[in-house]
Amino acid sequence: MKPAALPRLRLIANLWSLWDYPSARREWSLERKLAAVREAGFDGFSAALDSRQGRLARKHGLCTVGYISSSTPSEFRSKIERNRDGGALRINVQLGDHDTPVDRAVRMAVRIVADGEDLGVPCDIEVHRDTCTETPEKTYAIAAGYRRATGRLLPMTWDLSHIGVVKHLAPPYWQRLFPAPRLVQHARQFHFRPFNGHHCQVPVTRAGRGLSHEFVQWLPVLDKTLETWLAVNQRDRDFFACPEMGPVRGGYNLEQLPNSWEDAKVLRAIIEKRWKAAVAAYAAART
Repeated sequence: MKPAALPRLRLIANLWSLWDYPSARREWSLERKLAAVREAGFDGFSAALDSRQGRLARKHGLCTVGYISSSTPSEFRSKIERNRDGGALRINVQLGDHDTPVDRAVRMAVRIVADGEDLGVPCDIEVHRDTCTETPEKTYAIAAGYRRATGRLLPMTWDLSHIGVVKHLAPPYWQRLFPAPRLVQHARQFHFRPFNGHHCQVPVTRAGRGLSHEFVQWLPVLDKTLETWLAVNQRDRDFFACPEMGPVRGGYNLEQLPNSWEDAKVLRAIIEKRWKAAVAAYAAART
């Protein structure tokens, strides 16, 4: 297999990891944040995009991934267009609410995916609490309904931390996280937030003293995700990986734990290292 045909890793920072950085009183400007994203080795960033962010992304040599949260189909196209103006390669969609019925969620998924294709920006439905995919049971029911309606697999963004908490999992978590590998293999966006069965986010580091115990327990989830995705032909496809470390503001992080942006940078390097090993094995198996 030629090197150019191998799947490509795109490491994407979520700008919310830089909220209130380096402090709430001295928070960096957007441009300074984007410079830091580039300096840290990321390929791009994710946000609810607009044209200004798109211009700054191009200035700093970064790609962009968009974001939409909506339960209103009539606004899908305008939100997609706004993210498209920001140069979005793809859009991550938090669709509906926790009580959105499956049949309505299926109709919304069909609509927003079709709108994205029509406007030239693929939309991926995220597995996330307080959306229509709050539980794995609803997620798979919606995916099955989408398949019946369209004959295709549902394009998804996988954030397994939400399922981990909802299902109160114990390590090794991945044994109960991959009942539908084809949906994982079809996906392009993955949010790698380390978690355990009690906390949607655990720290990567121990305040500069190495990796946390909880993070080490989570690492097999990263490896199993890469293994599952690369178990089929992924020739010339992009794998968008986001070290999704949420900030104190918003409640994902706690003020006494390591800073979300500093942990996101450490996690970025670990994802890249493990990807290289996984894709080397993938290539070797196909030569």
